[in-house]
Amino acid sequence: MNLVIIEDERLVADDLEKNIRKLIPENLNIVQLRSVKEAIAYFKSHLEPDMIFSDIQLGDGLSFEIFIAVKLTAPVVFCTAYDVYALDAFKANGIDYILKPFTKQTLESALNKYHQLKNLFSGNVQQPYTKLLEVHGSRGEPQASSILVYFQDKIIPIKLEDIALFYIENDITKLLTFSGKAYFPNKNLDELEKLAGNQFFRANRQFLVYRKVIIDVSSYFSRKLSLNLTINFPDKITVSKEKASQFLEWLASV
Repeated sequence: MNLVIIEDERLVADDLEKNIRKLIPENLNIVQLRSVKEAIAYFKSHLEPDMIFSDIQLGDGLSFEIFIAVKLTAPVVFCTAYDVYALDAFKANGIDYILKPFTKQTLESALNKYHQLKNLFSGNVQQPYTKLLEVHGSRGEPQASSILVYFQDKIIPIKLEDIALFYIENDITKLLTFSGKAYFPNKNLDELEKLAGNQFFRANRQFLVYRKVIIDVSSYFSRKLSLNLTINFPDKITVSKEKASQFLEWLASV
């Protein structure tokens, strides 16, 4: 059986592959692809796989673009960290989905639908994918409900509402929860800013803060603003004078 995993986070892809191999006893050939561009090039030069597992939001675009560019009949199971939306569109087109972090049960269920999905994907599916791309594109950047972090040999979700702030320390991106626990998300601050939504503000290059962690603000040198937080944090977080007006508008609106 030939499978393709389209996932830009290597640890997530490796974890998915490991679990698939546990559930399918037969010999498997699994290929991992990291981007829309790489996947399009691969499918144009290789035989079609039996099944595809694909993240929706990749670093260079939405995976729907792949299936519009290349005609494939293999069933696709989408894996996403976002709250489920446009589910009717998924179900109407015979597409299964699992939410990250996936469980053994959801993955097993998706694999059990393999034959059904393969029968459904026997015609031209470009049009359904075009509609899905339009749905997702019209919604703008989707907001994640959780951020995946890597702790020892596990991938665990941390709810956004439990995260006080994201920050960079010694060139490493971290997140800090309201309970004082620090984790390492496998994304940089720019990527996290897009995922977190408007409840978080990019105070400066090093800090992305949650609205609920801010008590008030104080004037600081050179017309900067200093944030007073509900948690103990060793570093002073400031907002530059260039972003001060934007920050105050945000503070009043969320």
